[in-house]
Amino acid sequence: MNEELKRIKDELTNCINQALNLKELGEARVKAFGKTGLISALSKNMRDVPVEDRPKLGSAINVLRSEIEELLKEKENKLENEELERKLQEEKIDITEPSIKVELGAYHPIADVIDRLADICVNMGFTVVEGPEIESDYYNFEAMNIPKNHPSRDMQDTFFISEDILLRSQTSAVQAREMETRKPPFKIICPGKTYRNDSDATHSPIFHQLEGLVVDENISMADLKAMLTILMKRLYGEDTKIRFRPSFFPFTEPSIEVDVSCPNCHGQGCNLCKGSGMLELLGAGVVNPKVLEISGIDSKKYRGFAFGFGLDRTAMILNSISNIKNLYRNDIRFLEQMK
Repeated sequence: MNEELKRIKDELTNCINQALNLKELGEARVKAFGKTGLISALSKNMRDVPVEDRPKLGSAINVLRSEIEELLKEKENKLENEELERKLQEEKIDITEPSIKVELGAYHPIADVIDRLADICVNMGFTVVEGPEIESDYYNFEAMNIPKNHPSRDMQDTFFISEDILLRSQTSAVQAREMETRKPPFKIICPGKTYRNDSDATHSPIFHQLEGLVVDENISMADLKAMLTILMKRLYGEDTKIRFRPSFFPFTEPSIEVDVSCPNCHGQGCNLCKGSGMLELLGAGVVNPKVLEISGIDSKKYRGFAFGFGLDRTAMILNSISNIKNLYRNDIRFLEQMK
């Protein structure tokens, strides 16, 4: 039996040493320990050995098993190292070769403006909220104190889907929904797409707005002007001049329009500001008490202010874009310039 064990050890050792790759080493492993392997057969044949000889033979088989397993492990490590070395030699990168040019993209101007304004407002304590683009006549108009016979509806050029369903013409509809569900005090901004039947060099039938609303006790026009001054300076620069003009909106009273010094010429006059040095930017005002009451907020206890940006126009001003259609043509040459 000792001679048989020596013969099996020599045969398996020779097979392992001659293995040139991991596949051949795997075949040697099967030859040793597979179901019909040489060492496996020795264990199965133990039942034919006299009982008194089994402990000695079992010990010898275990020694052989350990020796073959150690040889397999050493050979496997050697083959793996050789394979790694081969790959390092064959797959190495020549760092002296010129690199392939990597084309980097850029934010679309509108997405960039939304992110910038949202970051500024969130840092001032606002919460970002969104609402449906297909809206009811009630939330788009009536909840904003614009009844069906109100003349300002003619200014909207609204896309109606049915008598009471429309594509929202202003993100104020989101404010109306939020006022119904939120308990004062709160500060929210509502960025999103809006739709009006208007199209020229500075208007698009699909455009973007960002509206803000603050409702709390003891809110005044002074709070609105202070907040807008900080917002404009953070957006356009600390040297920006701000001008407030009286205006009218059905959902705010009193109402104002806000102009800023042209960031292109810094108030000196250029084509962007048509020589005036100032640019009309947004509308704002103290929330009409009737709007608060419609939404179920006690107007005797709470007041509020609201403001609204045309984001497309803001993107045009910040990037000196002359035609709003450039924002929607997906012209690669234009988008390249935005880098």
